[in-house]
Parts: sequence; C-alpha cells; structure tokens
Amino acid sequence: MPENSTEVTAAGIARLAGVGRAAVSNWRRRHADFPRPVGGTDTSPSFSLPEVESWLRDQGKLAEVPLRERVWQQLSGHPAGTVTALIHAGCALLLVRDRPTAWLEITAVSDPRMAGVLPGALDDVLTAHFGSERVVHTPSEAALLPSVPLLRAAAELAAGVGVRKAFEFLFVRRLDANPRQHTLTPPDLAELMTALAEQGGPAGRRTGKRPARAVLDPAAGTGALLRAVGGSTALYAQEADPDLAALTALRLALDSEEAAGAPAAAGRAGATGHAGPGAGALVVRTGDTLRADAFPQLVVDTVLCHPPFNERNWGHDELAYDPRWEYGFPARTESELAWVQHALAHLREGGTAVLLMPPAAASRRSGRRIRADLLRRGALRAVVALPAGAAPPYGIPLHLWVLRRPGAGHPAAPELLLVDTADSADPGAGAGSAPSGGRDRIDWTAVRSTALDAWHAFADGGGKDRTDGEGRTDGEGRADRPGVSRTVPVIELLDDDVDLAPARHLPPPAGGGAAELARVRERLDETLKLTARLAPPPAAPAEPARRTLTTVGELARAGALELHTSSGGGTAPVLTEHDVLAGTAPSGTAPSGTAPSGTAPSGSPAGAAGREDEPLLLEEGDVIVPVLGGGSVTRVVDEATAGAALGRNLQLLRPDPTALDPWFLAGFLRGTANNRQASSYASTATRLDARRLQLPRLPLAEQRQYGAQFRALAAFEDALRTAGRLGGQLVQGMYDGLTDGSVAPK
Repeated sequence: MPENSTEVTAAGIARLAGVGRAAVSNWRRRHADFPRPVGGTDTSPSFSLPEVESWLRDQGKLAEVPLRERVWQQLSGHPAGTVTALIHAGCALLLVRDRPTAWLEITAVSDPRMAGVLPGALDDVLTAHFGSERVVHTPSEAALLPSVPLLRAAAELAAGVGVRKAFEFLFVRRLDANPRQHTLTPPDLAELMTALAEQGGPAGRRTGKRPARAVLDPAAGTGALLRAVGGSTALYAQEADPDLAALTALRLALDSEEAAGAPAAAGRAGATGHAGPGAGALVVRTGDTLRADAFPQLVVDTVLCHPPFNERNWGHDELAYDPRWEYGFPARTESELAWVQHALAHLREGGTAVLLMPPAAASRRSGRRIRADLLRRGALRAVVALPAGAAPPYGIPLHLWVLRRPGAGHPAAPELLLVDTADSADPGAGAGSAPSGGRDRIDWTAVRSTALDAWHAFADGGGKDRTDGEGRTDGEGRADRPGVSRTVPVIELLDDDVDLAPARHLPPPAGGGAAELARVRERLDETLKLTARLAPPPAAPAEPARRTLTTVGELARAGALELHTSSGGGTAPVLTEHDVLAGTAPSGTAPSGTAPSGTAPSGSPAGAAGREDEPLLLEEGDVIVPVLGGGSVTRVVDEATAGAALGRNLQLLRPDPTALDPWFLAGFLRGTANNRQASSYASTATRLDARRLQLPRLPLAEQRQYGAQFRALAAFEDALRTAGRLGGQLVQGMYDGLTDGSVAPK
C-alpha cells in the first residue's frame, strides 16, 4: 500500500459503489481478489482507498469516483482524525483564497517539501484573520505531512465549486456523520433570530439595509447564528469545545467575502475585545462562557444565542456574587436565565438580544422572580413560541426571547409581545386540528412572516396606539391577532406564577361560528356519499395463486425501474413522510442553503457524479415508499404532486412504463406479508428495505388489471381520510362553539 494512502471502511465502499453494506460483505466472501484489510478491527476493517477504487473499476462497478467523495474519504480516513484533517483543510483553503499565487508555488514541490513550507504560509494567513491569540493554531510540519494529499484534493475541489462551498461540504458532511455530538441551529431559525435582532428600525427594514454593528454569540457552536448576520459587522464568538471553536472560526472566515489584507487590521482590533461598528472583526475564543467569560469588557449592539438547555453544572456555586446577576441570582435549575443575564450584560443601552429558550423557562416557578424583574425593568420585550421541530430537541415547541438593554434613553415598556407561530407553521392543519409539527412540515416562510409582522408592528408602536384618557394602553394594538399575537400589559403578567408562555395568554382565533360548522357538515355529507359510491364490492373468493416472484432489487438491476433515496431540500415543496402517511399534498420545506441530493439509480453508481447537487424531483407515476415505521403504505405520484422534492426517510421507485404499471407496483408493495419479509427489526424502529419487496412476474396487460383495482382502492382510502378529517373538524368545532357560546345547544 502506498505511504499515507487513505483508508476506507465497508460503509465508505458501499457509498462509493452505490450499494448496501451487505453487498460489500458478499464481495469479500465471493471474490478472492477483493482488497485485503489494511487497518481497523476485525469487526470494522478498513481498506486502502486506491486499491478499492482499482478493484471496483476492474469489476465494472465503478466508472469514476466523484471528486468530493474522494476528498471526503481522504478526510474521514485521516490518521489524526476527522477534526484535525478538517482544520488542516480549512487552513489550506484560507491560503488558497487569500494568496492563490503563493499556494500554486507551494504545491509545485514534492509532498515532504510542501509540508515543510506550509506552516510559515499558514501562520501568516491565520494571523491576518485571527490575530496572535487565536483558537486556530498553526499546524506543524510533522502534523501536515499526512494531510498533504488531502490538501491538494481539497484545493482541486475548491477550484471547481469555490473555497466556501468546498469547506462547507466537508464541514456539513462531518456534522451529518456525527449527529449527536453537537446541537445544531437550523439555518432558517438562525435567519429568523437575526431578523428579530435587526437594529435598523423601520427605515432600515424598508430599504433592506442593516447598519454596521458588533454581534456576540456566547455559545457559538457551529457558528450558524453568526453566519446569518449580514452587512459590515464585528463578530465575536465563544465556544467551550476547542476543536469546534477552531472549526467555527475557519467556517466564519471562509464564509466572509473579504480576503487577504482586509482581516488583518480587524483581527488586531478584535483581539483586544473592543471593535467599533464596521470594524469587520472576527474574534473567536474558547472556554466556559459563564465561568470564564472571554470578553468581560465587551459591549455589543446585538447578542444572538442558542444556549445549552437544562444544565445543572453551569457554575451556580462559584458564581453566586457575579455582577451579571442584575435581575436576580438564577437557581441551579435555571441555567437558561443565567444565559439571559449574560447576554444583557454585554449589550449597550438599547441593544437587542435574541435567545432560543426551552418552553419551561417561561413558566418554571424557580425562575418567576427573575422573569418578574425582567418585565418590570422592560428588559424582556417579546416571547415567540415556535412550532415543534424548529430546532433540537425536535419534539418540543421552543421559544424565542427578545430582550433589550434598558437605559436612560430607553425607558421600561409597559407591555410584552406574545406570539404563537404553531398554526402558521403547518399548512396541513385545518381548523380544529392540532398542528402535527415535524422538521419537514414547518413552513418557515409563514413562521418568519408571522413573527416579524407582529414584532415590527409592536416595535413601531403597535402596542401603544390605543390608550385611554390617562395614556394607559388597553393591550389591543396593531400587533394583536387572535390566536397568533397579543401585546399584554406587564401588570397582567405579574401574578404568582409570572407565566410567559404565549399559549396561556393568547385568545383563541376567531372561528366561523355556526355558519362555518354548517359548511363543514355539508362537505362531510358529500364526502360520505362519495365514500359509499367508492366502496369496493364484496370480495370474491379465490384459490391462493402460485406466481413466479421477483424483487425490486432485481427489477432495478434489470433496468425495469430506478430506486432513489433523498434527504430533501431545494426551493420546491418537499413531499414528507407525514404527507405520504396522511395522503396530503407536499407540505415540507427544505432548510435554507440546501438542495436535495438524490442517490444514483440502483445499479448505476457512477451516475451520481454529475447529479450530486441536483434536486431529486418527483415525476408522475413515481411510487413512494416510507422507510421507517413498519406500516404498509405506498403512494403513486399524480400530476398535482409531480415537481415536488423527495423528503427524508422516503424511497422512490421510478418504473419503466413499458415494463411496469405504477399502480400494480404500488399495490403489491403494500401487502402485509411482503412488508414483513422486507423489514428489519434489529433496532427499536422498524426499517423497510425496498429492494427486498416482492411482486409477481405478470404481462403488462394483466398488471394494468390489477393496477385499476388498486387505484380504485386508493381513491376509496382518500375519501375515508377526508371524511375522518372533516368529522374531527366538525366535532372539535362543536365542542368549541358550545363552550365559548358561539353555538346554542339544541
């Protein structure tokens, strides 16, 4: 094996060839010439990537390895670990962007010579961006030597897609490979938090221009919040994990459009902890923020923060007399309120902080004194309830707290804005039904519009435009929308609980009353009549047929269908797992900045090379099968659904219409016994392998006979679903009407 050769695991080989790991195990058993392990363990061996590529190519199983896949395999197989390799790649990409000529000169020499020259060049670039006291340390010659092939490949990738996109691909790929190591802030949520913190005022919002300002994220994580900040800003970040702090610093530096000499002065100015608006500083520090604040004297215009939740060991015992506890000493169970006061301590007068908070922080009795003082002094301006699935933990509807540093020029406001975006987030939830939530079902455009419209109306004086003769507000300003938002007088909230949960204080949305319920009942009557007409006739008995069976995997290899999977994304609506199970229209949206990346058709792994960034859009006649859950559900894409993107946990089967009828295919895939034999029960969740699903070999004409019957059953099932939804809406509407007095009992 060549020296410094990249190693790859069985899972990596499967990804390269576009097959499952079981296929790789079969190749090892059946082919004596399969490459021998060069590392790893007996249960998880690793192989030489060049040897694997050569074997796959000789066997006709691989035409060309995509460059980005090659770079990732080199990074993931680095002897010093993925994190070290990614830091080296980020440093090199900074050099590629800022000093391309110097990079070309350095790469013209041998690998050992390149490893010897790189530290000096990298040190100059890192000092220019981050100053002398930095979290990204200059790697040594010995540390860089194993990384040289990776750095050359990363630079080649950057030449094709750009430096920022090259690093972002590797960074996000590592996060995806280690999903439980870090708590992520979704890009759409980060953009919403940044918009709420905007300091431009009404004029700035109308022009779309944001003034230069200083922004701090004291729990930076992967840097998602600071990446969402636009304009000329000075960015300050602190992260407890040194490795993640280094990666975040590189990510933010590569994400900026500035290069070469511009960051030098900014880095030196930022190293002192002070930078005026427009300085363009990027300062990242590591350490425990609450115990060891890296910026004790820093005062900024904006603080954005996604703090850790439910931390008991946050420093309660040693920080009892800390001057930051201006609004009260947080209880041991109230770590989030410690982060709130840390954010306020770093704001200038009138500055804004936006924090992502667990819903319990708005109502726990142990925090009621601090919440009361935040209200009395006008520091807490708004609480926005997000839909479940907005951020991890995804099963909980989190809150956003918008705070302002009070001061002489910013007197305490007599009101608090409460907003609930849950109903706007789920387009599939009708009146009388609870929003289902879920990451894929959140309509972030609607959530953003609901939150910002209410906030802008409130900030522009929407809660102060209705007063009595003595100047007191009645809490019914322009920001008020029944069931969505309300400006609540602070005096109403200062009770024994000081519960700030929006759901408790928002009145129910105005319903249509008896007239609307009558319309729902008419639709239910029509749907029930349709259901009766579509009901299948009595089943005719027949002897169990003995047919020759084939599998989806065999049909894919024969070219009769294509098998795809996807993680969802793009700008098109996303067909989610919930949509397939509920029979509803595509309701999901992808996070900003992502695109759905479908795999190559089964049996054609090389096809992925040119399609990796293209969205996987549905076509009429596609058959969709959920991966998880163990239920027998399929969906045939119709004209209305075509054009949507494929969501997570779904498999797409695209049959050749000259060989397979899509309704025949979908119908036989729904068989209970068929699903059981194709499912895996090795973990707590049942997982379906569509390649193992079986169906009979029949002529196309006979397939269409079965397909017509299956299509009629699907129409009957849709009518039953609609009747169930309308029935539930009618029942809940009657309960609501009778209890609120809008419907009279009979």
